[in-house]
Amino acid sequence: MKKLILAAGLMFAAALGLCAGLAIHIHFYSAPYIMHAIGGVPPSPVCLVPGARVYGDGRLSIVLRDRCARALGLFRAGTVKRILLSGDHGPCAGGEVLAMRDFMLKGGVPRGALLLDYGGYDTYHSMVRARRLFAVTRCVIVTQRFHLPRALYIARKTGLDARGVSADMRKYRYYRSYAAREFFANVKAVFEVAAGREEGAVSRCGGTAAVNP
Repeated sequence: MKKLILAAGLMFAAALGLCAGLAIHIHFYSAPYIMHAIGGVPPSPVCLVPGARVYGDGRLSIVLRDRCARALGLFRAGTVKRILLSGDHGPCAGGEVLAMRDFMLKGGVPRGALLLDYGGYDTYHSMVRARRLFAVTRCVIVTQRFHLPRALYIARKTGLDARGVSADMRKYRYYRSYAAREFFANVKAVFEVAAGREEGAVSRCGGTAAVNP
């Protein structure tokens, strides 16, 4: 029994070590591409906004609202020409894409400047679909600071010339939970990139991403 406990402890420690190592690798890989000043963001043809939680009444969560608000600011400043909204469109996800679209329209963004991706069920697919289905080659990714390293790592490893801008506009109540999730999600990201995973992500509501956006 002692040997089993020792073996289990060693395996757990090794797993944590792997997660920590990959997190450090992704952090340093992505760091040069994170823009720390809004005024220093280089002009780009597209701003990519990954989806996040939308409530049942259609309201954007604070995390998603801040992402959209930051992207809207970049568009109004002329830094980006179009905004790609990528998320889960299933009913149990709250219809992320249309909720984001409505936010942008209310903010004065013309419909023609919006690109809608209903198959961005996770970060990996948001990045891959941006390149493969929307022919995006250069973009600015807007998301929270805890998510930026992984998003940029996936984006650049899958062929996007991407820069990142933090959407942090406040202190988030569950920031530590988000950061902990990213700690383990980094492992998934590295293996997805290494395997060159294709389309076929499953929505939280069931079903797979459509071939056409």
